[in-house]
Amino acid sequence: MNEQPSTCRPEGKAAPAPPLGRYYQVEGRRLLLHRSGNGSPAVVFLPGGGGVGLDYWNLQHGTAEFTTSVVYDRTGTGWSDRGDTLPTCTEVTDELRALLRAANVRAPYLLVGHSLGGLYARLYATRFRSEVAGLVLMDTDHEDYRSYMPQRLQEMRAGWDPDKELPDEMPDEAVQLYRRLLAQMMGDWPEQIREPLIERHVSPEWIMDGYKVLPYRDRFLEEMRRAGPLPDVPLIVLTAMDIDDFKKAVLIGESEALLREEIDGKRRLHDALAASVSRGQNRLVDGAGHASIHWRRPDAVLQAIRDLLGR
Repeated sequence: MNEQPSTCRPEGKAAPAPPLGRYYQVEGRRLLLHRSGNGSPAVVFLPGGGGVGLDYWNLQHGTAEFTTSVVYDRTGTGWSDRGDTLPTCTEVTDELRALLRAANVRAPYLLVGHSLGGLYARLYATRFRSEVAGLVLMDTDHEDYRSYMPQRLQEMRAGWDPDKELPDEMPDEAVQLYRRLLAQMMGDWPEQIREPLIERHVSPEWIMDGYKVLPYRDRFLEEMRRAGPLPDVPLIVLTAMDIDDFKKAVLIGESEALLREEIDGKRRLHDALAASVSRGQNRLVDGAGHASIHWRRPDAVLQAIRDLLGR
């Protein structure tokens, strides 16, 4: 099933319509989903914080060549409706399950989660084990992240208050830097997808969507801790081993040496996560950083998807 761009918009929104996908009603909200390809298990991409479904269009497009492939915007992100509060991890997984059913995307699913999306993918597998064929986690967040980090880095980040440090409006030079970075990452994408996506990403609404997540991170991590261990599902963790330009743009004084320590701690954490299941692997991905792994190294992500589907 290949969808055509939708001309629908959530009520009350003046933003341009999305370049791909259609809206589905879930608990009174309209959520954007784009699917293409055919086959099972269906591959479903879960964006990171500040990300949207179409950020993974290159992976979704590649995956659709061999199975059903889905990207979507959860409540409060992208072209989907906003809510009064940020949903909990449990609410996000309930919403995704309802959305997939509304869109007639049948289980089982291979969930591909990036950063914060990795938390949601793991919780979905924990709550709905029979519906999950496997997990690919791209530089995933984790409730034990801090315990693997150097003490100095923890102190620096604990002392950084986004409410005090972030301006009410992003400076134009920061917006233009973000625009250039996004244009580089999506340089070979179709213009009709790339340009609307970049324009919305540099809008005040979408920029603030990313920062709105920060105060809730501890709550999300505690919720994951209470959820218990990951069930024994096939798992490939992809660990980004470089420091990309997105990271450099948001530094709060961390040295490169300290960031290298962070990457090493992240690698050890992901090794432990992979070892927690019988069919787990942690693959180190050079040439990409945390925010850019899906753009810089789509080959590594697609190979992981193929490998899990091949099992």
